[in-house]
Order: sequence, then C-alpha cells, then structure tokens
Amino acid sequence: MDDQNGEASLRGPNHYYSYSERFAFASDSDEDSADGADVSTAKLSYDESSSNYQKVPRIFDRFYNSSSDDDDVDVSSTSDYQRRLDYMIQFLDSKLSNNSSPSSSDQPLPEFSGSGGGTGIYKPPVRAPVHPSRPSSLEVMPHPLRETQVGRFLRNIVCVNDDNGPQLWSGSECGVRVWDLKNDIYGGNGGEDGSVRYWESGQVEGATLCVVGDGGNRVVWSGHKDGRILCWKMMDFAGGRGNCRNEGFQEMFSWQAHRGPVLSMVVSAYGDIWSGSEGGTIKVWPWEAIEKSLSRTFGERHMASLLVERSYIDLRSQVTLNGACSNIFNSDIRFILSDYAGAKVWTASYQSFAVWDARTRELLKVFNNDGQIENMSTDFLMEDEMKMNSVSGLKEKSQNSLNFFQRSRNAILGAADAVRAAAKGAFRDDNRQTEALVATVDGMIWTGCADGLLLQWDGNGNWLRDLRYHSSAVQSLCTIGSRIWVGYMSGTLQVLDLNGDLLGEWVAHDSPVIDLAVGFGYIFSLANHGGIRGWSITSPGPLDNILRVELAGKEFLYTRLENMKILAGTWNVGQGRATPDSLISWLGSAAADIDIIVVGLQEVEMGAGFLAVSAAKETMGLEGSSAGQWWLDMIGKSLDEGSTFSCVGSRQLAGLLISAWVRNNIRAHVGDVDVAAVPCGLGRAIGNKGAVGLRLRVYGRVMCFVNCHFAAHLEAVNRRNADFDHVYRTMVFSRPSNLLNSANAGVSSAIQMLRYTNAMPINPMEGMPELSEADMVIFLGDFNYRLDGISYDESRDFISQRCFDWLRERDQLRAEMKAGNVFQGLREAVIRFPPTYKFERHQPGLAGYDSGEKKRIPAWCDRILYRDNRSPSVSTCSLDWPVVSSILHPVQPQSSTISIYLSACVHFWVVCGDGGIWVAKTRLDISSEQLRYEACMDVTDSDHKPVRCIFSVEIARVDESVRRQEFGEIIRSNEKIKRLLEGLSKVPETIVSTNNIILQTQDRSILRITNKSKKDKAQFEISCEGVSAIEDGQASDHRPRSCFGFPPWLQVNPAAGIIEADHIVEISIRHEEYQTVEEYVDGVPQNFWCEDARDKEAILTLKVSGSCTAETKCHRIRVRYSITGKLTPMNPKANNSNPVKSNLLQRSDFHRLNDSCDVVEHLQNLIDL
Repeated sequence: MDDQNGEASLRGPNHYYSYSERFAFASDSDEDSADGADVSTAKLSYDESSSNYQKVPRIFDRFYNSSSDDDDVDVSSTSDYQRRLDYMIQFLDSKLSNNSSPSSSDQPLPEFSGSGGGTGIYKPPVRAPVHPSRPSSLEVMPHPLRETQVGRFLRNIVCVNDDNGPQLWSGSECGVRVWDLKNDIYGGNGGEDGSVRYWESGQVEGATLCVVGDGGNRVVWSGHKDGRILCWKMMDFAGGRGNCRNEGFQEMFSWQAHRGPVLSMVVSAYGDIWSGSEGGTIKVWPWEAIEKSLSRTFGERHMASLLVERSYIDLRSQVTLNGACSNIFNSDIRFILSDYAGAKVWTASYQSFAVWDARTRELLKVFNNDGQIENMSTDFLMEDEMKMNSVSGLKEKSQNSLNFFQRSRNAILGAADAVRAAAKGAFRDDNRQTEALVATVDGMIWTGCADGLLLQWDGNGNWLRDLRYHSSAVQSLCTIGSRIWVGYMSGTLQVLDLNGDLLGEWVAHDSPVIDLAVGFGYIFSLANHGGIRGWSITSPGPLDNILRVELAGKEFLYTRLENMKILAGTWNVGQGRATPDSLISWLGSAAADIDIIVVGLQEVEMGAGFLAVSAAKETMGLEGSSAGQWWLDMIGKSLDEGSTFSCVGSRQLAGLLISAWVRNNIRAHVGDVDVAAVPCGLGRAIGNKGAVGLRLRVYGRVMCFVNCHFAAHLEAVNRRNADFDHVYRTMVFSRPSNLLNSANAGVSSAIQMLRYTNAMPINPMEGMPELSEADMVIFLGDFNYRLDGISYDESRDFISQRCFDWLRERDQLRAEMKAGNVFQGLREAVIRFPPTYKFERHQPGLAGYDSGEKKRIPAWCDRILYRDNRSPSVSTCSLDWPVVSSILHPVQPQSSTISIYLSACVHFWVVCGDGGIWVAKTRLDISSEQLRYEACMDVTDSDHKPVRCIFSVEIARVDESVRRQEFGEIIRSNEKIKRLLEGLSKVPETIVSTNNIILQTQDRSILRITNKSKKDKAQFEISCEGVSAIEDGQASDHRPRSCFGFPPWLQVNPAAGIIEADHIVEISIRHEEYQTVEEYVDGVPQNFWCEDARDKEAILTLKVSGSCTAETKCHRIRVRYSITGKLTPMNPKANNSNPVKSNLLQRSDFHRLNDSCDVVEHLQNLIDL
C-alpha cells in the first residue's frame, strides 16, 4: 500500500499515545523551528535505580553513529535508519502500554462475546511476521490496490541479463516497466507503497501482451494489442545504486506486425523473432533484417521499421500453400516456445500444437493436447528426413503448379478433421486446454492445462505422461536447473524435479500466478493483482528455515502501526426518507475524526412488485434503484462528499443497501473494493430478507462489512439463526460492476473469467467461507431478535427507569450467542441505550414506542457486532494479530499533572502523577471524548432508531522496503547462510575435448564433455556469443545473433542437457548447407539471392552448472567454417580488437559468467562488499 504521510500517519491529530513509566526517553539535540526561534526540547528521564529499569538496547547504535569523521552522509540511508528507529519505539510503546496501569490508558467498553468462536469456520485467520508455511520472499511489487491499477495492470514479466546486470521487465496495459535488480533489489529507495524502484515507459497505444528479452543485443521486444512490435533498448544502469544514464525509455523502432493482437512471441535459437496472432497467424522476422534495423541510427527509425515490417515470412500461408491442413492454423496462437536444446519452435493454441524446425522454418508435426496427430497431407506424415526434403522441394514450386485434385483432397481432409474435432469436443472436458509451456534442460517440454494437468512431451512432440498435483488451473511454468516451477490460478506455487516428483508447494499469492521469470538467483512470480514476489531458486531448502527465523526475530524493525477510527451505522428506514438533520444527527455529528464510515440501510424500498423486479435484475447482474441512489446522494451531502469523504463502494439487494465512505487523506490506503449479496427470502431467492456485504483492503488488511435483515416476528429465532448461517457460509465477494476492466485481450480465458468474479482472495482454504479469511468483520443491521418473557408494559417500565441490565437478560440474541447458535465468536459492546424498535413515526422521546393495537414489545433489533483477529489472551497489535479493535471510553489524564513540555516535533508531552506520559498534537487532544455504541433517539423518521458504533482500530503492517534491507543484511552476515551458499557454489569439474573446431561443407565434428565428478550431475548449455566473417585469415568483429544466436550454417545438437556423474556426453557440431540467403518482402520470397561466400567463425559458449544452478563455469569453443577450402590456422594471439577472441581458454580452464541464474555468485558479491 502507498505510505504517503510517513510518521505523520502513525499519530493522528486526535490520538493519545501513552509511554509507560518503565520506558526511558532522553533527547540531547536542539533544533530550530521554522521561524528561527529556539524550541525547547523535552528531557525526560527515569531513576536508574529502579529494579524494573532496563537500558536502551545497543541495537540503537546500529542506526546512529556519533562519530563525526564520516562527512558523506547518505540521505536515503539516514531516512531508512530513522524509520527503523521510529518503528522500534512504536513497537516498544505498543508492548509496554499494553501492560500499563488502567489509569493511563483508554478503557474499552465491556463486551459480550458469542460462544463457538476460535474453531472451524469461525476461527480468525492465522497471521505472522513471516508466513509459517512458505519460504520467505522478497516483495518486489507489494500487492497494489486494484483501483490504482486500472489501465495499468501488469500482464507478464521477463528477466533479461546483460553485462551490467539483470533487469526485470514487465508488460502492462499502458507500456512496460523495468527494475534494476543488481542495484535496487535490497534497497530501500523504492516507491511509497514499499515496492522496489522501477522505471515506466510512456503511454503505449496497445496493451503489452508479451515481452521477450535479448541480452546479447541489449534490447527487449514487446508485442501489443494493436498488432505492433516495439523494440526497446535496455536501460543503462551504472554508477552504483540506481543511477541511470538514461532519463527515460528509448524506443528504438516499431512496426505493424499483425492486423490483430500480438498474442505470443519468442526469439528462436537462430535469432529470428516468431510471433503469433489471431486466426492461426504465425510470422517470422528473420535475423538478417533485424540486424540491419538495429544498426540504424535513431534518426533512421522509420527506415528501420519499414525494413523489418516488410521482411516477414507468413508460415501459415507457406504451409497451407504446400498442402497441410490443421485446426491450429485456424485458432489463435496463444503460446510460442523456443526449444533451444533441439533447435525447434513450438506454437500452440488452446487445443493444438505444431512443432517447427527453427533453422529451416519447416513444419515437423501437428498434434492436439491428447497427443493425437492431426490430419495433414501425406507428405507431412513421412519419416523426418524424407519429410524435410519433401517440404524443401515443395517450397520451390509455385502455387499454380499444385494439382487441383490434391488441393481438393486436402480441403476435404481438413473439413473431415474439423467435424471429428467438433464431435470430440462435445465429449471432451473444456478445461483440458493448454495454459502454459516450458522447455527443460533435459530436452523435455512440459505443458500445463486448465484442469490442473501437467503433460510431459519429448522434443519431437511425443506424449510421455501426465501428472496432477493440484485441482486448480495451471497459469504459468518456469524452469531453472533441475527444477520446474508451476503457478496456479489458486495462487499456489509448486516446485517439481525433472522427473515430475513434487518437491514442495505453498500459497504464494491470494490471486492467480499469471507469470513466472527467473533471474538474479530468484524466481519472480507475478500475481493477477499486479504484485511481484521473488523466491530463492533453492526453495524449498534449508535456507528457507534460517531466513524465516531471522526475519521473524527482526519484526520490530519493519512493523508499522496505523491507528484509525471506523464508524458503522445501521438504520431500518421503513421505506421512508430522512431529513438532512436526521442524517447529520446520526452520521455527520460523529464524523469529525472518523476515517471510514460504513452505512447499512434496510427497507429502502419494498413491495411485491419491486421485490420481483429486483430479483429479475439480480439474475442479469443488475442492481440498484432510484430510492437507493437518493439515499447515497443524501448521505454524501451530510458527509461533505468530495472535499472530505469519498464513496468507495456500495451494493443494493432489494431493500438492503450498504455503502462505504473513506476520508480523502487515507484514500490511497483503502481499495480492492468487492461486494456481495445473499438473499434469504422466499426460496433463498428474494431479497426482502438477506444481506449485502462490502470488502475492503485497508493498509493491506482485509475488512468485511455485512448489512443484514433477518426474519421477523418473536417466535422466528431459529429462522434468524439459519439466515445468519446461510449468509456467513455462502457470501462470495466479487468486483463491483462499475469497476470492471474490459481490457482482456491476450489474457488467458481463465483469468478473464476471474477478473469479472472473485478478486481477493481467489481461492480461500477449501471449505472455508470468505468471511472467515478477513482480518476484521463487522455485522450490522436489523437482526430482528426480540425480548423474551416480558410484556409490553413491563418493558416500558424498565425502559423508563433505564434498567437495561435486566432487559439484556431477556434478549434473544444474547441468549443465542451464549449458546453458540449464532454470531459465533463475535463481540458486542454492552448495550446502554433503549430498545430501538418499534416507534411511531415523528413521535419524539421514549413516549414514541408503539402504542397501537399490536403494541409490539420494544426490542434491540438493530445491532452492530464485530470480530478482529486478536488472540483472546493477547490484545497487543502486532504482525501476529495485525488488527485489534475496541470501542473505547478514553480516560482523561489524572489531575496530578506535573508539567508540559513542548518538544521539537511540536507535540505536547503531559507527564502525569502516575508516571505515564501522554502525547498529543494539540491541547484539544487533552480532553475527554465519548466513543460509544449508541442509538440516535432524537431521529423520528422511521419506526426504527438509527444505531452507530465507533471502533478504534490499530493495524500492524510491514514496511516492505525496510524488510528487504533486513533480508539483504541477513544474506550478507549470517554464517549459516554463508556455509550453505559455499556448498551450493560447487560446480562439477568438466573437461571439453577441444576448444577449436574447423568445418567444411556439410562436415560434422563431435565435441565431448566429461563430468569428472563421481557423485554430482552436471548441466550444460551451449550458446553462441558472436559470429564473424573471416577476411585475410582473421576474424572481424564478432556480433551476437540474439541471446542464443546460432548462425544458420551451424547446427549444435543437443545444445543443452544433463551429464550424469562420471559420464561423457557427445555434442554434434555440424555444418548445414546454407550458403545463400533467401529474402522475403511482404511475405513473398524474392527471385534474387544474396551470395555470401566468405569463411565464417562462431564463438560458442559452454556453460556448466550444478543441479541447483548455484554457480556457472564456462568454456569457449571457436568453430570456423571454410567455404573456400583454405583452412587458415587459428591464431589466438593475432592482433584483433575482438574481446571474445582474446579470452580464448584452454580446454580445462573456465571463466565465471554473470549469468542471470547465478544466485550464489550474486550473493557472494554482496558478502564481499
């Protein structure tokens, strides 16, 4: 949440703060006031001889160094230290004041608690400083309020690594964002919401649907809803902590790639960009055109865009031209995956897959998600080699050379295939659709489905097996080393090994995990609400327990306490209208220091016709009425809407109406508004009885407000109990209709449905009602519980004598709560006001009770009950019990005040005779105020009296920026973690057979990699650092072809894999016939050829890592292809400006790389600082 007011928000203008007599405070500094006048500072001390006195802990020395030798003061660091010190003082204040004497603290009103709470569905949610059932994480982007993200929701993330360090890029609905992970991930100089500092591009016309990074060329590609592809230059972070040479994003060029949205995009193993769109469109943008465009100057952006835009290859038209028929070429291409190990590209719709050769761009196989091969022409069903030769021959034919009967046959086969697919679809589970793909280091492909199924395929598209560990839909997949990470719609993360065995799982977010990215030693998970968390790639593991314990022990450093007041009001208006004076008496007069006001109305409008229309509107997703709008307008006027309060949400069900109003100065901290309605009338379908609810996130904590109207009549106790049980168990919150976000292109179908339904939490614990997951719940309304065993006259007598204690013993609600039949575990302040039902309209005073023929017995029908999440034995607010509420009668300080000191902070310090210290902003604070649970007996507009209750609420939340700094400090200083990281940093020793390979036309060489370890597996990955032409026997500048970038004349197979302990793996390094470059213009192959008869050289990088990818070692291999037949000797000592060549290594040597997956090296660098 956004922390806007700093320390000022911790101490409101009308709040007392009591420091215990056991807390010593001393200030030796003098500061000048704004006008230059000296302001005396309070000096408070305590006799150190007291047996209970404890000196200030030495941890304070960590934040303030009295030495004057250091002249360079880091302002941001000083601010961070000040915040930590403030939090410590605040934390100690909260702990000590809880043990202070009754005379020095506010006293809560006596309360009555319902039985049956604390167990089952009535148990408050468990909270803790560090989540006990999941690894500790880094909050890169804490859960943002939904209202602040409208038009800015994040859709995807990718980590891109270059020589300056890793960067995390994210595509949003308005552009892209980037985080500097190297300099800022443990920093405290982020946003006011506690997020890591990020940079955001200017407004982009189309929402960003996909993002691909190319660290080799320091560019990032983004695909957009309007069909454009944008090329961004990676941010140049230099000079230490977050200094950026670029003042903003640099868009290098862009082009119109598709008529529809760019749904998917990837960079292949040969540097080409593949993109997919609606209707089965697949286009390839050759590296040769991209390279020319990247070499253009900034002023030549238009030429660069035009050059790339016209160079595309339309694969769908090429394949269908040559006789292939498949459903995938009619379905949206939702996913594209580059299989670098096998040099293939996978394209996928929800139901079908196609596998392509990344070098020749030829279609190899088409099959559905059941593994069944779909109909194609007979040429495409031959063996692999025959198939490739056949397709190559067909590509040289013109369209007119195709036989008419062959085309007819293909059309018939395609139609038959479509009919069979449609017939099968009638019996196929619709949830068996693909939602995510990932390629692992062992050459396997894993796909996730909407029914929670995980499918494993080999590199050729053959189904191997399926697994299911979770019933929720798979939304994202990611791999690092020997582990596979799976994100689900439920917010759950799972970690699997390459065999598919489950290593661990936990709930990572309270909404779907829509994307995963790996970099800088972390797996970053993006939630549907826009939050981003970083998880150690070693999780689950022993590192988690150490971090959990250490972070929990530093709770006092990052805990921030907020104080606020909530006014809850309920009124059965009896289909009437209120005067402005009545609303001011009920709400306006008590709103002076209130932060949130929640209003619940009953019987706004009734009548059989209206109820029928309301029920019909509910079935169509409509709600509201003119009478309800009139009440909202009138309440807004009484609360000075606009300048003082803002309405954040409302919900109407027939005659029930609830609305929430928030003071403007805390509006930035309140959001994620969800609404709910539960009818309890005839057949549980009519809203004459029932409940409406509002759910808010306040300072990161969830609060629910439920306005109820239960069954009437004295004898209907069981029906009222059943109404509550039905409401509590079945109330499901959803987003208000006026806040729906319609920009859903490119988001999975499951997420689209989700954004229109539940938003927070997406999937509470199985069998647990959503109300049980809230930190605070307030029930208000006309519960209709009456007084038993008393006559009308007796009740009137007791009321006139204000003998409420005896009347409370006859209260049906109190009796049912005591028996544990209703409102289990909820609390209510002891009632000290007369019964609120039933009155004659416009009859003032207690004489207005019903005196008609029925003479209904007065009753406390209108009530307000609540529950927070504190423990019965602990009332102190902390991260274990983050919401503590009470209804208070503040106690004025004792008369034995000694003196008042004015501190430098312009507070009033009142030292009382009992040793307590009271802090107030103004003298007006030092006065009694009545916070009550009361009825407004002077309001006569209805047969019910309005009731209000003012809650004093204390909320504990985490300052994520401080917590991240503590996280980094633990990583740097903890000896156990150091030892663990040293163990993980071991990489099995490997030897390569050669560093130099020379190939001729269609020649083949074998590169052998030996794992010398006797017990540990090694993982390898081969990429191409750069390619160069050879002139005069020397290689010129080696230029990278994207992040992997194999040249088209070179085939490396496999390019990634696993080496068993004490084993050797053989890599085929093969030259492929590719002496000429075929150019395309507007998707049409041209008749001219661009000859390139020069010898060429490629520098291959072999990266070797352990099973946890904790550290990476590197071998470099030079591969030279001689087209001339003149084998020029390689001379690594030749004069060459190319830095890659000068770094050639002998076969047993290695070079450390700043790899994006290298967690240990990154952490070790932090330790060395």
